[in-house]
Amino acid sequence: MKKTMTFAEWKQLLRTRKMIVPMIAILFIPVLYAGMFLWAFWDPYDHMDQLPVAVVNLDEGAELDDEQLALGEELADKLVESKQFDFQNVTKERADEGLKGQDYYITIEIPENFSEHATTLLDDDPQKLNILYKPNEGYNFLSAQIGETAMDRIKAEVNEQVTSTYAEQLFDSITEMGEGFGDAADGAGKLHDGAAKLADGTGDLKGYLAQLASSSVALSDGSTKLAQGANEAAKGANDLSKGLGTLSAGANDLQTGANQAATGSASLKAGISEYTAGVNQLASSYAQIGAKEAEFAGGIGNIAEKSGGLKGAADQLAAGSQGVNAGINQLSEQLGPILAQLPDDQKGALQAALGELKQGSAQVAGGLGELSSGAGALQQGAAQLNGAAGQLQGAHSEALAGLKKLQGNSGKLVEGSNALASGNSQLAAGSKQLVGGVQTAAAGSKDLANGLNELTAGAGTMQQGTGTLVSKSKDLAAGSEKLASGATELNEGTATLQDKLTEANETASEVNPTDKTYEMAASPVEVEQDSINKVPNYGTGFAPYFLSLGLFVGALLLSIVFPMMEPATTPTGAFRWFSSKVSVLAVVGLIQALLAVVVVKYALGMETVNTPMFILTAIITSYTFIAIVQMLVSILADPGRFVAIIVLILQLTTSAGTFPLELIPEPLKIFNTLLPMTYSVQAFKASISTGDMSHLWASNGVLIGFMVACLALTFGYFALVFKKRYSAKSATVEA
Repeated sequence: MKKTMTFAEWKQLLRTRKMIVPMIAILFIPVLYAGMFLWAFWDPYDHMDQLPVAVVNLDEGAELDDEQLALGEELADKLVESKQFDFQNVTKERADEGLKGQDYYITIEIPENFSEHATTLLDDDPQKLNILYKPNEGYNFLSAQIGETAMDRIKAEVNEQVTSTYAEQLFDSITEMGEGFGDAADGAGKLHDGAAKLADGTGDLKGYLAQLASSSVALSDGSTKLAQGANEAAKGANDLSKGLGTLSAGANDLQTGANQAATGSASLKAGISEYTAGVNQLASSYAQIGAKEAEFAGGIGNIAEKSGGLKGAADQLAAGSQGVNAGINQLSEQLGPILAQLPDDQKGALQAALGELKQGSAQVAGGLGELSSGAGALQQGAAQLNGAAGQLQGAHSEALAGLKKLQGNSGKLVEGSNALASGNSQLAAGSKQLVGGVQTAAAGSKDLANGLNELTAGAGTMQQGTGTLVSKSKDLAAGSEKLASGATELNEGTATLQDKLTEANETASEVNPTDKTYEMAASPVEVEQDSINKVPNYGTGFAPYFLSLGLFVGALLLSIVFPMMEPATTPTGAFRWFSSKVSVLAVVGLIQALLAVVVVKYALGMETVNTPMFILTAIITSYTFIAIVQMLVSILADPGRFVAIIVLILQLTTSAGTFPLELIPEPLKIFNTLLPMTYSVQAFKASISTGDMSHLWASNGVLIGFMVACLALTFGYFALVFKKRYSAKSATVEA
């Protein structure tokens, strides 16, 4: 049955002209997308010489060291000769018209002062050489970007040309400078003769100044000793004056303290008298408290004794009440047969009376039990209170003994306070005499200190003057020594200068620059490019992106021509139905992938590092995209194609097939790892350029995962639809 459904599917496809013709056309969709795009953009830089660019030379030239410069004309000629673009040397009016009329993509304008600015290198305000670059970005934006790259090269060429001119002038100046070195060497010889005579005179001056310096040192030593003695005497007088001032202030403080001590001792005497009277009164009060505590302890003992008798009586009452309660209960049980014989009204009244009697006796028994417990607690509390009263009575007895001892010592305290008051009065009288003597001594020490300070100031001035004389005479002697040494060095230096100037003249005369020397000075650095995984052209670089795009579009158009769900005959099983559709899609996907590979690889001549992996990646990519489109269209029908188009748009912007992933907006980066074209582009890059097989298999593994998941979901949907639509019919046919 499986062969029957598959055969029917292929038979319908091959015999239906409206289906087979579009199906054949769809086989070439990936080729049209990938092949045409890659062919168009295979190597656009190879045709740059066909891009029209206008060159306008307005340079008026300039003169540099009696030589005429025409840098603008030279630059325009080099641009035309380079054929990097289709450079056309035109007037400014023609260039403006052509740029607006889209005859030119770019205009390069060399201004009037181009050569003139090249001569301002050594001026106070040097001017840069400007070139006006005007692209028509609205005409073609990429041409403007390419033009900017070309302008960088033009700028480098102009810099090299101008620097070469500067280098030529520099080397000419070096030659002239060599001749000047020869003249300078002759002058240095004459300078050497004069320096020798100067060295002889400075030697005599050095001896005279040394004698002056030694004499001034002796004078300085004497003035120093005088100043030191005056300073020490002034310091001692100042210290004496300060000490007497401090002593005077201390004597005043002593007098004030003595007066305060006399006043305080009188107050202390009065306070001690009051304290002694209070102690006597406190001792009398403690004696009365002791008597009352003895009476209180006796009363507590009586309470404890009586509470013991109360507890015994309460226990007897509680026992008797329990016996009464038991007797009432026994009586109630014995009256039971009698009550049964009585009339109902008498029986009810008697039973109610017995119940109340039971309840009352029970309450009496409970209350007497609580009375017994309370009497016990009262007995324990009275015993504890009796013990505490005994302890309190003992503590008050100890306090009373201490008070009596304190009362006996109060007399001695009164005698001591009287003696202290008398001594403080005598101290206050003596401190007044001390203050007067100290003040007189302080006044005399101040006069002594003032006189010695004036002497110290004069000695300091004298010492400073002699010190300055010694210092300056030493400096003068040292300076004369340096002068003599410098004169000697000058003599030697002028001889060296003469020799070096002669050598410089010879060296400068040996400089013979050539055009290569000027080129080296203008452009000493060459950049060598060494890349890995080299991509030879734009087509090879864009192939992973356009191949993925073409195969996805081919899968999308296939869903329009080929029915993804409608069976060619009545399905007899979900798997047979699903496999019949997959068989057609598998063959179409294989042919699409192989056609795209043949055209890109062999027709366009694209180089690949691993051709078998390139072919395998194309097949896996084709099958994955067909499985995704089949799932969407089978489950969602026409809205599924719309969803597929949305997926295609997201893949085009987030797969990093053109610009690096880091350059796209942050919100779009989320879709990069979620959509299959990211992995197809990476797998194609590995098989075409990088040769990274681990990366290739990882990306192809993700694509296979997408394919298997989509096929499983599609088969599940086929099974669900078959169960709803065809399972009953299939059972009827089999029956």
